[in-house]
Amino acid sequence: MKNLLLAPFDKAPFEHIETAHFKPAFEKALKEARAEIDHITTSKEDPTFENTIEALEFSGAHLDRLSSVFFNLNSAETNEELQQLAQEISPMLTEFSNDIALNTPLFKRVETLYHSKETLSLSGEQHMLLDKKYKHFSRNGAHLPEEKKQRLRAIDKELAQLKLTFGEHILAETNAYELHLTQEEQVDGLPEGAREAASQLAVSKGKEGWLITLDYPSYIPFMTYATNRDLRKKLAIAFGSKGFHKDKLDNQKIVLKIVNLRHERATLLGYNSHAHFVLEERMAETPEKVQSFLEELLEKAKPAAEKEFEELKDFARQEEGVSDLYKWDASYYGEKLKQKRFDLDDEKLKPYFKLEKVIDGVFSISHALFGISFKEVYDVETYHKDVKTYLVTDEQGGEIALLYADFHPRPGKRGGAWMTSYKPQYRKNGVNERPHISIVCNFTKPTQSKPSLLTFNEVTTLFHEFGHALHGMLANTSYPSLSGTSVYWDFVELPSQIMENWCFEKEALELFAHHYETGELLPMDMITKIKESANFQEGMATLRQLRFGFLDMAWHAKDPSTITNVKEHELHAFRNTLLYPDTPETCMSTAFAHIFQGGYSAGYYSYKWAEVLDADAFAYFKEQGIFNKEVAQKFKDYILSKGGTEKPMKLYKKFRGSEPKLDALLERAGLLKKTGA
Repeated sequence: MKNLLLAPFDKAPFEHIETAHFKPAFEKALKEARAEIDHITTSKEDPTFENTIEALEFSGAHLDRLSSVFFNLNSAETNEELQQLAQEISPMLTEFSNDIALNTPLFKRVETLYHSKETLSLSGEQHMLLDKKYKHFSRNGAHLPEEKKQRLRAIDKELAQLKLTFGEHILAETNAYELHLTQEEQVDGLPEGAREAASQLAVSKGKEGWLITLDYPSYIPFMTYATNRDLRKKLAIAFGSKGFHKDKLDNQKIVLKIVNLRHERATLLGYNSHAHFVLEERMAETPEKVQSFLEELLEKAKPAAEKEFEELKDFARQEEGVSDLYKWDASYYGEKLKQKRFDLDDEKLKPYFKLEKVIDGVFSISHALFGISFKEVYDVETYHKDVKTYLVTDEQGGEIALLYADFHPRPGKRGGAWMTSYKPQYRKNGVNERPHISIVCNFTKPTQSKPSLLTFNEVTTLFHEFGHALHGMLANTSYPSLSGTSVYWDFVELPSQIMENWCFEKEALELFAHHYETGELLPMDMITKIKESANFQEGMATLRQLRFGFLDMAWHAKDPSTITNVKEHELHAFRNTLLYPDTPETCMSTAFAHIFQGGYSAGYYSYKWAEVLDADAFAYFKEQGIFNKEVAQKFKDYILSKGGTEKPMKLYKKFRGSEPKLDALLERAGLLKKTGA
């Protein structure tokens, strides 16, 4: 088959790609990109914004597109051959990246422009691009002597491979585990849909009974509804011990290597820690500010969490005589207490959240807010038959974006949910190139008797990822590295988290929450209960998020060289946030993909940080109406379309008129202490 990856492409030619195509394509694209860099550095002309900064910005476009296709496939549809290839290609890309960052003639041209920027008559966006390019060099070793540059290269190469291996271990552990059940009482309590899915999985593997796996659509229902406490414990320990078995898939040494290499890299560059390096380019600015933010939230959330935990313990004791609660009891008794308190059962809600209707709902809400429309198209190549594609248009019918959507788990797909881009938005040669955006989730698959019915948590997950997608699709900037989600990491969650709010609003739910068999609208009393239960165990949920944030900072804000025991270090980081007794067999860090595989190192706090932004921003919508066109237009103009062309707080203030207030989050979460009589 002809290798279509050898030349630049618009839409990814997924159905014409063979694994063997990637390496020659990368080699060719790297050669082209190096030639483009050489053209800049060997120019006899004095540096200008156009011949240096813009030329650098648009160099390597083919390589970037190729990388996005390859690494997204390695996340969503991987295999051993692809993983092995990733281990070869990652160092090649790291070396190229370092070749640019440590290219002295190139840096000199950028530096000359940076130091004379006030004389260049640049637009605001051009100023941001120049600043970003200069900082990329200065923050990645351009000022270092040669021997330190070489050490930096070695560190980056090793880190790229370690991160890949970390993720491969988690995926292998997830795929390898099966809980095979053969007796009816072992699946007691499990909802009909989850039971049928487990039965179908067993049949597909030539087994009797039911198979439960560590994929979320299998794992979550079992932990929430299965009455057999011993089996819940067994499954919870399997889930919580990924990468923690002292075998070939163990991630403990990898964790220690990663944090030590990150610290060494930061100190080489003149920073106190990896967190100091990362946070210099974040809204939070310093580890001290992050720590202070987390501790302020902890002070507000901990009393509520402890009270909620005591209530849960009392409930479990009264209902079933259970005296001590463990992690494998959390979802089970939490769901029972929620059902009792609000008469709200996730299983009763699911028939109203058919996946296709929820997709239609998020499309309708986006249309009402931002005037965009979605049409499923069938002539776009995809990497798996489950992937759907949509053409996104504006009110005049002009193309806004191409959207890929991949909703169900399978063996070659990592867990969780994410948004990504196959092509960024940018303007070049008078053309506004529109983006190709993808959302990937792991929702319950249809069974022989039922369509894919979502839990309410899955509904909010879909809205969350769609918020990221809107940030990518509605981008309207000049340069790809400032477009869409290319913003400060603690700002990137605002568009995603604000979208979740519409899931709790009657006007929005009426658009999509219809029974999959009868078409009946979700009853008003259920909508009321969803709103009432929104803050159920919010103190405990906040404490859980803070726990992860504290752990992230414990790994990255100080010198990690004296840490020898991953589990002990983790427990110390958790000391002020634990409610349940520790389970010695489990370890969070060895499967904490956000910070050891993804891009959230020294940045996990940003979920809570962005919650402050989204609570404050949605309060503005609530004041004016959740479908208010003026507020939506401002959100589109100042947040969604601007990408990283201005500082985040400046953009936020243009939208809101003031800085966000923590009280909006505390009030929404029910964590504000009531004052007065």
